Amino acid sequence: MADKPLVWLGSSLARVRRFPQDARAATGFQLRWLQCGLTPNDWKLVSSVGPGACEIRIRTALEHRILYVAKFAEAIYVLHAFEKKTQPTPLSDIELAIGRYDDLIRRRPSRKEP
Repeated sequence: MADKPLVWLGSSLARVRRFPQDARAATGFQLRWLQCGLTPNDWKLVSSVGPGACEIRIRTALEHRILYVAKFAEAIYVLHAFEKKTQPTPLSDIELAIGRYDDLIRRRPSRKEP
């Protein structure tokens, strides 16, 4: 089975590039696992973003999150990446991910989901 490509939506790649080096390395490792069909070490479903949306939790000296959708056969879509500074995820980050998810669904060619 070939690796699924990563598709970075919006500013998600630029945001990961601004993470500290240890968080960038952990993010790359976890996304690589996803590409190989494996499960990240620390993740959870984020149904408030959309069906199949998940969050990778990166814990270094700081907390970082990567919101993504891997349920489609053609790619893994990275919706948003951010540093988490408060216990509840800020509504602005959730709303941004929802907007990108909705845009992704509208723009995807009609395909049968897995």
